[in-house]
Amino acid sequence: MDYDTYGSNAVELAIDLANADRDDPQWVQVFLDAHVEWFTDGTPLGLTAPDAGSVERTATLVRDVALADSEPEVMARLNALLDLASPKPYATAHDGDLHLHYARPDADAVEQLTTTVAMGLSQVVVQHGWQRLGVCAAEGCGHVYVDTSRNASRRYCSNTCASRSTVAAYRARQRT
Repeated sequence: MDYDTYGSNAVELAIDLANADRDDPQWVQVFLDAHVEWFTDGTPLGLTAPDAGSVERTATLVRDVALADSEPEVMARLNALLDLASPKPYATAHDGDLHLHYARPDADAVEQLTTTVAMGLSQVVVQHGWQRLGVCAAEGCGHVYVDTSRNASRRYCSNTCASRSTVAAYRARQRT
């Protein structure tokens, strides 16, 4: 599967958001600080409680899209995510490569994050199919991933989870 660099990075941002560790009460700030390169220079990343709640809602919707079992369910959940977005695309070459940004440069952090995540995720779903989104099949994992394999056969978020599951299945067979 091949998709444009900015779009693929926006999807990775969406996946990172869906997989963020929400056990930490400050998880939203930790996430924003770890992904500062996604925000226009000078964008304040300190959020109010309602803004943090908006980021949490966005993370939940991204996960909900990946958990959907049918195309109509994916479309309903994806459209709920897109309802939160305020796309105002513009072309830029700030890093040497001409590409599009999805949110206006003067938007606040929540708008930039939500719009970028919604647009990146929707591009993958529309261009490559809703089945390309998944949740790791490894016991106890549950991370969201985008299947970039040629035959859309991925079941795990990483090689680590795939190996762990293979070893566990092998050991279970050996016990019987």
